Amino acid sequence: MIDPSISEIVWLLVAIIAAGIVTGLLAGVFGIGGGAVIVPVLFELFRLFGVPDTVRMQLCVGTSLAIILPTAWRSYRAHKARGVVVPEVLRVWTAPEIAGVLLGAVIAAFAPAAIFKIAFVVIGGTIAGKLLFGRDSWRLADDLPGRPAMLATDLRSGSARR
Repeated sequence: MIDPSISEIVWLLVAIIAAGIVTGLLAGVFGIGGGAVIVPVLFELFRLFGVPDTVRMQLCVGTSLAIILPTAWRSYRAHKARGVVVPEVLRVWTAPEIAGVLLGAVIAAFAPAAIFKIAFVVIGGTIAGKLLFGRDSWRLADDLPGRPAMLATDLRSGSARR
């Protein structure tokens, strides 16, 4: 007989894999980030598995963010193989992005679940509005910002000028 805790883990794994497949299909078809689909799915899955409400949203967002690492690495490698990675952008924006992740992790450790729910609804609503009503005129620019603007976003701009 299978241990009940192992059985629960197997069912959770199956449910997450199924959610991942649906998320990938929807993200590919509609061009939205997978987190827009996976976070609510995980929220309900974790509820079904008895994860306390006080940490459920943080766990959902954290799981979604953890999925980004291998996905981003595979995407980077595929784009680099096609020669469409802009090394200057990658070099200039790496430090601010890492700093943002670290700062976000510290904030997330202390933020209540309600903050995550509100942020998810606001961001999801904004994306949905853009998908439903967006026009080409809403685009900020056709090209990346110039080097000075990119350097202004770099926390270590002195080292980026080497």
